[in-house]
Amino acid sequence: MVDILLRGITWEHRRAVHPLVNTIAAFRKRHPEIGVAWDSRPLHGFEFTPVEELAARYDLIILDHPFAGDIAAKQYLLPLDALANSEALADVFVGPSLETYRYDGHLWALPVDAACQVAVYRPDLLARRGGQPPRSWAEMMALGDQGTRLGLKLAVAFAGVHSLMTFFTLCANLGRPCAITPSDPLVDRDTAAEALEAMRRLIDFCPPEALDWNSIALHDAMVARDDLVYCPAVYCYAAYAEADIPRPLAFADLPGLRRASPAGSTVGGTGVGVSARTAHPEAALAYVRFLMEAETQRQFALNHGQPARLDAWRDPALNARFGNCFRDTLPTMEQAWIRPRYAGYLRFQRAGGDLVEAHLRGAIGEAALLEQLQALHASRGVA
Repeated sequence: MVDILLRGITWEHRRAVHPLVNTIAAFRKRHPEIGVAWDSRPLHGFEFTPVEELAARYDLIILDHPFAGDIAAKQYLLPLDALANSEALADVFVGPSLETYRYDGHLWALPVDAACQVAVYRPDLLARRGGQPPRSWAEMMALGDQGTRLGLKLAVAFAGVHSLMTFFTLCANLGRPCAITPSDPLVDRDTAAEALEAMRRLIDFCPPEALDWNSIALHDAMVARDDLVYCPAVYCYAAYAEADIPRPLAFADLPGLRRASPAGSTVGGTGVGVSARTAHPEAALAYVRFLMEAETQRQFALNHGQPARLDAWRDPALNARFGNCFRDTLPTMEQAWIRPRYAGYLRFQRAGGDLVEAHLRGAIGEAALLEQLQALHASRGVA
């Protein structure tokens, strides 16, 4: 029996569910009066279900940072400024993970999981042409050309929002990132044209299903199939490098579009927020503190998770468990870019992703795409 039961919501994947569930026992040893129960929802729901709806039903919400502007506007989560200040967490988390949840003067969540778009490949298949992953887009295209002769394909996740994230990443890698406020023009047109051309050229080396894949589907396909050798940019799921995967994947830095630079990857990951409507704020904050601790984050990794703490990313034992994923993508993570987070941005992200996918399918021209993206951006996603 417990005096307090906290209810939380995350997304469906062993990377997301197992770390949270399997560290509850350690928290209960410290706080036997507090229980925690986690529910999960599909990845698409995680990306788009308004956090406001979840905050009405749950005490704890695992969320994506682009919700920050809406959260700040309506304040349906508790600010966690005191937690961050008291724990001196500024240099604890990898890359910009912590800053993604800071908006309008407050911190609305704390990182529990860190990720950005990086390269993923099948080491056994890549060994057929030397074994080293490409460091630039030109090297990747050469791999695609050579792979065609060997019966191998490149891969990418271009369904909806995932195509928009790659567009963001390439623009930032070119040194002209998209605007993060709707009062500024969304993107430099020449930069956008170069990024979109690169994406169209990549599709020529990919199977048609690439336009249907999200990040989880892409990892699943690369594990299941024996013709997908390399993907240049996808949100990393390090659990696919673990030993229990039949054909383990490996991860590498983002290949630069013009040169071998991993800068500009669109940061992802997740944070934990506390509902402003919770009946048990002190208990919820105690649990959030626990999730931030070094040992908890280490246990996350031992339960298929993807920790947000820098010390975990540098841990040799944890790296060995994940095929050195963290070590081999750390430069990309440290130079990652934070996408827009303004109130209404999620409407833009949903519609914008559909538009970029439509362009890559040949349903809308480049000029029309950029005009419609700009209009959506300027109107905060209101068509």
